Amino acid sequence: MTQRAITLRRARTNNLADLDLDIPRNQLVVFVGRSGSGKSSLVFDTIAAEAGYQLNETFPPFARNRLPKWTRPQVDHIGGLTPVIVIDQRRIGGNARSTVGTITDAWTYLRLLFSRLSEPYVGESNHFSFNDPIGMCPTCSGLGEVVVSNVEQFLDLDKSLADGAIMLPGFGNGGYWHAQYADIGTFEVDTPLRDWTESERQALLYGGQAAADLGQKLPKEYEGVVERFERIYLHTSDNLSERKQDAIRKFTRSEICPDCAGDRLNQAARTVTVLGYTIGELSRLEITELVDVVRRIDEAGVVPVVAALTARLEAMVTIGLGYLTLSRATTTLSGGESQRIKTVKHLGSSLTEMTYVVDEPTVGLHPTDVESMIDLLERLRDSGNSVLVVEHDPAVMAHADQIIEVGPEAGNAGGRLVFQGTFADLRDAGTSTGRALARERPLKVAPRRGIGKLTVVDASRNNLQDVTVSFPTGVMSVLTGVAGSGKSSLAAELVEQYSAVVIDQKPVSTNRRSTPITYTGIAPAIRRLFARHNDVPAALFSANSAGACPDCKGLGVIYTDLAFMDGQEVVCETCHGRRFTPEVLAHTVDGLSIADVDELTIDEATARLPDAGISRALHQLAAVGLGYLRLGQSLNTLSGGECQRVKIAKELRQADQPTTYLLDEPTTGLHLSDIDMLLRVLDSLVEHGHTVVVVEHNLDVIRQADWLIDLGPGPGRHGGSILYEGRPADYTHPATPTSTALTSTRKAGGGCVVE
Repeated sequence: MTQRAITLRRARTNNLADLDLDIPRNQLVVFVGRSGSGKSSLVFDTIAAEAGYQLNETFPPFARNRLPKWTRPQVDHIGGLTPVIVIDQRRIGGNARSTVGTITDAWTYLRLLFSRLSEPYVGESNHFSFNDPIGMCPTCSGLGEVVVSNVEQFLDLDKSLADGAIMLPGFGNGGYWHAQYADIGTFEVDTPLRDWTESERQALLYGGQAAADLGQKLPKEYEGVVERFERIYLHTSDNLSERKQDAIRKFTRSEICPDCAGDRLNQAARTVTVLGYTIGELSRLEITELVDVVRRIDEAGVVPVVAALTARLEAMVTIGLGYLTLSRATTTLSGGESQRIKTVKHLGSSLTEMTYVVDEPTVGLHPTDVESMIDLLERLRDSGNSVLVVEHDPAVMAHADQIIEVGPEAGNAGGRLVFQGTFADLRDAGTSTGRALARERPLKVAPRRGIGKLTVVDASRNNLQDVTVSFPTGVMSVLTGVAGSGKSSLAAELVEQYSAVVIDQKPVSTNRRSTPITYTGIAPAIRRLFARHNDVPAALFSANSAGACPDCKGLGVIYTDLAFMDGQEVVCETCHGRRFTPEVLAHTVDGLSIADVDELTIDEATARLPDAGISRALHQLAAVGLGYLRLGQSLNTLSGGECQRVKIAKELRQADQPTTYLLDEPTTGLHLSDIDMLLRVLDSLVEHGHTVVVVEHNLDVIRQADWLIDLGPGPGRHGGSILYEGRPADYTHPATPTSTALTSTRKAGGGCVVE
């Protein structure tokens, strides 16, 4: 008989506390709980990991070597699994060739249409592929952009050649190529370049005709500064050193390809048409417009292709991505947009009995857009699949067939089942989530007044419609609007014009040695504490330095690459995972060795370590809700929301001069009950004289803003205008998505009420 539930017995991955649980299959199940409570450990690191591992085992070694590696979870029994598809928030690749069209396969269908219908005929569909030499533009190799010398950065006109006027590495005085310009007798070596004639400067940079115009003779083998730089740095095919890469970043810029104008294709492919459109023109249409054009194609021979392309485009419109274009690079997509793009690929699937594991699908969505995402999740369920969602949004909880809450708190105080049932029952439960759902969060009674303003003038980046707007200083402003309305573009303008510090959700480190205390700068103080108490050098207490175990180099584990099998990490037999030599571990503070300190949580260390300065610094990490993290926990194990809060803690510790901070959706990964904590942290930044600008959709955060800026009214070309700027309490008209959401929750009596 087919098992109709996923069963777990004694699950203990990460902080799970011997958890026993039965999860119904073929239902929409939402997992809730405080940040760090164990939700992700249960759903991703246990259920998804075991399903992925067992599925991989069915493939031959050659295939396994090319599949994602899964680490088996710590669990006594797990049954009722089906193949798993994980839809997370990781941004889609960093490949400059990847676009919305290629990642969704829509471009594949579009170029197939052009290969059959375009006039004049060019060839098969690969002739319309910018990733194939047959179709790509030869000038930019299908990238749509070319790298050119940023010549304005090459010279310091206030210096002479003798003083190092040529700023390029190796060209200044003492550099390898300096003599090629200073010692040839053509140029004035000791005269500042600003006092040279324009012809002389052109001759220095370009030689050739510029030198002939100057009437001076240059050596026959003379190479202008620009030509030599491009030959050395841009026209080499070897693996570039870090030094060369730094020089390229500093002294070059990207420009639209002069031949293909960004279309990426060769002349033949980019000039033929279907319905009067080139393929490049169609790729630049918003998807809502493109789908209307595609529907007009009625040739009998391509009906299946039109149907497939239309279905894919309509799916993107359905989940709120109709403002994108197929030419949009995936590297420019937000985490929420990336997640929805991944989901599109599964909507048309005929597979059933799959398990979809989805991580906070409402991230990046305005409250008015959440319904479309819920509809998508329900469609996946109704196709005969199990849908497991980690989510904090009450609107998603309200549509769940079942809700499972893990907790009751974070870290070691979590990992237990505290609730399993319906949304209605959860609202009456006394759990963290139940209490948060019942709480009312009113509008801010007395917003602070700005002490100045930062004005962005005539911003036209991406879809911004020549926007001019002021951000008051010394207060907390919230920048909101529907997805694609231009929030990120306006925020980028603010950062560029006023050098704001960006606190986003990107990983804070890819180094497994980096921990919360090393990143925030607390580790040296802890080492000095041990050194002071034991009268030995502080370097002994660094796992990267003198005190490290010589066999594992301070990692605590020995890693063995097993090719197509999972790599094996074995606890170091010399230090038994403690990372330090026995001599170092013999030194203690308050009975704790340095390895014992690494195992303490931030909350525990605040109380145990006898140093007021360290306690104050650790308090900043606790203040942002990370008291459950261990001091020695690797940063590459943290979620995006946790990474962002580590960055906030670092700024709380180090900021002294008034600074403008831009935070990108800081409520991501936060439980409803943790939002008050976040607001206290942001208030603390303001109270210390800083300016805080938050890009956010969460209505509780919006209601507590001192100043609100709303963009819209729609996404893409339908957005990019300022709909409102002022106090949130005064935002009742016009009727916009944001004002409607604020008004409806106000009438309902709280931010967590779902209508």
